[in-house]
Amino acid sequence: MKKQTKAIRTQTPKTKYREHSTPLFLTSSFTFESAEQGKALFEETEDGNIYSRFSNPTVQEFVDKVCLLEDCEDGVATATGMAAVFASMAALLKTGDHIIASRALFGSAHQVITQILSKWGITHTYLDADASEGDWEAAVQPNSRMVYLETPSNPGLDLVDLAMVGRLCKKHNLIFNVDNCFASPALQTPADFGADLVLHSATKFMDGQGRVLGGVVVGKKEYIKELRFFCRQTGPSMSPFNAWVLTKSLETLGLRMDRHCENALKLALALEKHPDVKSVRYPFLESHPQHELAKQQMSAGGAIVTIDLEGGFERVSAFMDALEIASLSSNLGDTRTIVTNPNTTTHAKLKPEEKKALGITEGLIRISVGLEDIEDLIEDFANAVEVSVKSDILD
Repeated sequence: MKKQTKAIRTQTPKTKYREHSTPLFLTSSFTFESAEQGKALFEETEDGNIYSRFSNPTVQEFVDKVCLLEDCEDGVATATGMAAVFASMAALLKTGDHIIASRALFGSAHQVITQILSKWGITHTYLDADASEGDWEAAVQPNSRMVYLETPSNPGLDLVDLAMVGRLCKKHNLIFNVDNCFASPALQTPADFGADLVLHSATKFMDGQGRVLGGVVVGKKEYIKELRFFCRQTGPSMSPFNAWVLTKSLETLGLRMDRHCENALKLALALEKHPDVKSVRYPFLESHPQHELAKQQMSAGGAIVTIDLEGGFERVSAFMDALEIASLSSNLGDTRTIVTNPNTTTHAKLKPEEKKALGITEGLIRISVGLEDIEDLIEDFANAVEVSVKSDILD
């Protein structure tokens, strides 16, 4: 079956009530048919549900769908995307290990690597997203255990060559861990390039409507087994209700991403022509420095566009205040277009030199392009640019 069919037709077995839509198993625990069955379940000689902290049919349906979409063997769902990021590292790394990571990361992922893992004696090496294969090779140390990256990155839309890093990880027996949130499995499948683990903030495009929080890690069984043990004991569990929302949302992921990408490209092209926009970045723009790589590993450019405006935060503030359709929020992946200034929100806690290395300027604006009529969006953004230029702040 193709991905769209898998996303729609994968669901838990029907109950005696013959429901068409998947049921919601909103329960904290499950009963045993006998003491012997309880014993067998805890000994793991029999499969079945025990307690929703670590097993629930609704949550499992969501995980199963993501595994199918990402071409992965097994997976674990978590309460949030950052729980997925942290668990994917904490479950598999130990004191003395070394992690190699792309420098272009979401702010909280950066904090996990530099502020939390470091307290456990886990060291790291950062590389620029466009680093050469030789640079990646030189970063490998005897105690290197994992490579972690985002592609496209948040917020700079930097790309990492998945095939190249996949070769490196296979050569040195490193765990290849990819955050695929921005692309989603509708546009990119990291496992096809050798990724051992693929994670998502399901809060974003998997939900797609800004309703619930969630995270998921899928990948090779040998690693998911360790991850499942970690999550079972530490409890970053996904709510069955959230899983129920997310598993239904996956049925429309492909359709939504088609429209997101179509709108994003048209908006990026329109803003690129505007004389008062300093720069525009979008993976499927020919002006993107990694445009060819984007076409090699992505089927479309995604929903995120970034623009840079001259004039610092004052200009940004005037621009954002002038928007009439787009929402102001630090979230993304919604049906509704959302804008934020990463310098003062999602990446505010980074040091100035860290922001500079990631290309996070005062005038950077991240746009999560929604599903509204594209003509309305182009008009709204063009008007906001013009209002911000004419504002008294810039006089």
